Order: sequence, then structure tokens, then C-alpha cells
Amino acid sequence: MQLNGGAARASRIRASGFGRAALGQALDRGSVIKVSHGIYGLSSNGDVAQALAHGGLLTCLSAAEIYRLWTLKQAARLHLCRSHPVSGQGVTEHGRPRHERHAWLPVAGLADVLLHSLQCLPELESLVLVQSAVGRGDISLDFLYAKATGRRNGKVRAVLDQLIPRADSLLEVLANTHFARAGLRVRRHVFIPGVGEVDFLVEECLVVETDGRTHFEPKSVKRDQRRNNRSTLGGYLVLRYYYDDVVFAPDEMVAEVLAVLELWRRGKFNGFPNVNA
Repeated sequence: MQLNGGAARASRIRASGFGRAALGQALDRGSVIKVSHGIYGLSSNGDVAQALAHGGLLTCLSAAEIYRLWTLKQAARLHLCRSHPVSGQGVTEHGRPRHERHAWLPVAGLADVLLHSLQCLPELESLVLVQSAVGRGDISLDFLYAKATGRRNGKVRAVLDQLIPRADSLLEVLANTHFARAGLRVRRHVFIPGVGEVDFLVEECLVVETDGRTHFEPKSVKRDQRRNNRSTLGGYLVLRYYYDDVVFAPDEMVAEVLAVLELWRRGKFNGFPNVNA
């Protein structure tokens, strides 16, 4: 049942080789529960179980985990595709599916999931979700643009315009967006001799790194500090930001970057390169 997202219809369970007796024993042990008529699961609260119970396909944010897409938060409501939507059930309806569905789970196809996210979610939430799929090559950006024509899809195209060719984490996507909105001149994934590749080089003088959870491991902390030292020896300023900074305090992050750049322009860092000189 794990392979089916934690829930399945009785017919699928029987087709997998588990008869009525085996299913009854699992129910008696409590290892499986009855979600609704003909539907069984490891938990009644799982999204797959709820999709089966509601007769729909998971989509938008509710399908993100299935497709291993980046997200900023978990879905507070169940997002479903259904041919015959029913209102008033604590469900966000996305209409009937338009593209090929998931091969075996009650989940909409990736194309529908992404398009629904672009139409439904706030800008930055949909941006990181779509970036992860496009960046991996799971779907083409041209395809999404082709599906977002017309005046009513202006918001969708505005998000697609912010996608970048490569992003190693959702933090890079968000930081890039915030820097662009601040009017900063930024280069991404720049190789600096003696340092390696850095996330951002801002105004050709300031290295900005965005660090996820793995950077808190002792070996990673030491490596990052040594990279900071080598960047400084190479004549660059360095700022480093973490998940909470980029996701929850982006205005403060941008303000610090701007403040450091202003100090640099005023000559407060003697010996550092000034490309405007």
C-alpha cells in the first residue's frame, strides 16, 4: 500500500494478491483502516486516501510531494481535479483534468499540477514549485508558455518570466527574484579561482551565498567558512544567508546587501575592487 501513496481501492488491493481474509486480518490488527466504502489506507488523513474518498485527483500543492516539487508550505486544503466538482467540502476545486494523469496514483498529471499551481498559488509559492520541475527537465518552459496565452493568463506568464535556467535550491530562486526586484546587477553560479562556484556575484564585488539545511553539518560549516576566507583574500565582500533569512525576512536580506554595497561605493572597504572607479 505504501507504493500506492498509503491508500488504495479494494479492487486494487485484491489485484495485488491480498484477498478478503488478508484484508480483514489487517483491519483487525489496525495496520489498515477503512477510509470509506471500498477504500482502505494506512491513515484516513493521507491526501491519497482523501482523493480516493472524494473521487478526484490530487493536484496543485496537494500533489507537490508526489512529484518531489519544491514548496514553501504544506497545503492547508485539499486541492483536487474532478469532472464534477462539489462545493462546501473543504476542497479547492481545479476543474476537470486536461492532461494525462499519474500512471497509478489518484494524482493529476504534472502538466495539470503545474498549471493549476500557477493559477492558484501566491506568486513565490508557484515560482519555486514550477522552477523545480522545469529545472530538472521534467517539463519544458515553452510548453507552459504555450498553455498560458491570452489576457487571463497574465499572472501565469509573469511567474514564468522569473524562472532561471538553473537553481540548485528554492533559496536561489527566491533570492534571485528579490535581488532583481531591488534592481541589483547579479550573476549566478560564478566560478571564482581558489573558491569555486558561488551562488551570486552582486555588482561584481559582493559574493552572496544561500545555504540550506545541509550547510549546518560540521564539515559543511568549516568548508563554508574557508570559502568565505578565500573569497575575502580574492578581494570580494561576502554575505551568507539561510532559509529563515530568504523565506521569512527577504526585505532585511536585501536591505543588508544594499547597505554593504553603499559602504563599498563610499570606499569604506579599502583595498577592495571598485568596478565603478
